[in-house]
Amino acid sequence: MGRSSVQGYCTTMKTGPGGVARTRVVDLRSEVVAKLAPAIRKAMLEAEVEYDLMGEDPTARELQEFAADMFQMEAALFVPSGTMANLIAVMAHCRERDSEIIVGDLSHMHLFAQGGTAQLASVHSTTATTLPDGTFDLEQLESKIHHRYPNPHYPRSRLICVENTHNIRGGRVLPLTFLREVRALADTYGLSVYMDGARVMNAAVAQGVPASSITQHAHAVSVCLSKGLGATAGTILAGPRDFISRAVRCRQALGGEVMKTGMLAAAGKLCLLEMTGRLEEDHRNAKTFAQALDDCDPPLFAVDTAAVETNIVCFSLREPSLSPFEFCTRMGQVGAGEVAALGQGIQVHMFPYHRNIIRAVWHLGISSEDTQLAIQKMQFVASQYLRDKLRAQ
Repeated sequence: MGRSSVQGYCTTMKTGPGGVARTRVVDLRSEVVAKLAPAIRKAMLEAEVEYDLMGEDPTARELQEFAADMFQMEAALFVPSGTMANLIAVMAHCRERDSEIIVGDLSHMHLFAQGGTAQLASVHSTTATTLPDGTFDLEQLESKIHHRYPNPHYPRSRLICVENTHNIRGGRVLPLTFLREVRALADTYGLSVYMDGARVMNAAVAQGVPASSITQHAHAVSVCLSKGLGATAGTILAGPRDFISRAVRCRQALGGEVMKTGMLAAAGKLCLLEMTGRLEEDHRNAKTFAQALDDCDPPLFAVDTAAVETNIVCFSLREPSLSPFEFCTRMGQVGAGEVAALGQGIQVHMFPYHRNIIRAVWHLGISSEDTQLAIQKMQFVASQYLRDKLRAQ
């Protein structure tokens, strides 16, 4: 197997005696499948690395100081993963056992973290309905805040959590007006606001504003370095200095202290510096694919093209007899007659995500050419499926 450093995978497939046809692989499952760019590998190789347990790693300090300045927070901390960052944020904000957080019912924190806030932090959650654009109804949100403390029958509302961009809602960008209103509501009742900003750099690019224009509406924020930015691993957690001091202790308790962080930190800093601008290409390619889904003849797909604001496309199937799992399987295999029809085999990896939704994610290494390959494969799968259906009738 060989692969271009900037495009989807390229493999070979035998077609007969002495004949070889190329098979292209376009992996749209998640940003984390992206291969490291040469510049990132070089930064890691040349990083100055020291023992970070006592804060002695200069590269880790540089990353944290740079991130704090970028997001206009007092301090920042490198942690190994976004899931850990979210959990640390809850633990650092909710230090008493009667604490409660308010999260979206379709948020990553609520659905995809194994209930860690309850399991590991002993913090109760209540949910607000996630609207199609990733926001909450503010009246409903306010109704979720417990006003009867210290009545012993009720938990104490401590933290409102928002997700920006919103994953399940297809990478929707939270409007700045909404964030201002959430912050004002939280300030009225003495709550804090935490932003799960795993893809907040995508939001900044989509809105054409500095990231700090978004993060200023939260008391604390996490930013994933290994999603669209393309770093090796890690997330930045940023907020007030006393919050970060508590976060350091929580990170240690959760086993998140990396003894020699420098190589990972070097990759993270480079990505914050140089990889943000290229996110616009991911957004453009995602919109191109979404439009192709909408234009497909026969009309097999349901997609809201206006809702595709960043690098994620969520869509469903109009054909009840074709399940999301079967569609993704067909997309990931080289079908009969495909090489003859398309001139090569194309494997496009995506997966059924939530309920009947299929998710495709654009990232570092997926070019406009790869996007066109994914469109060709989608059109081929749609035509072949309906042809097979007609034959079976």
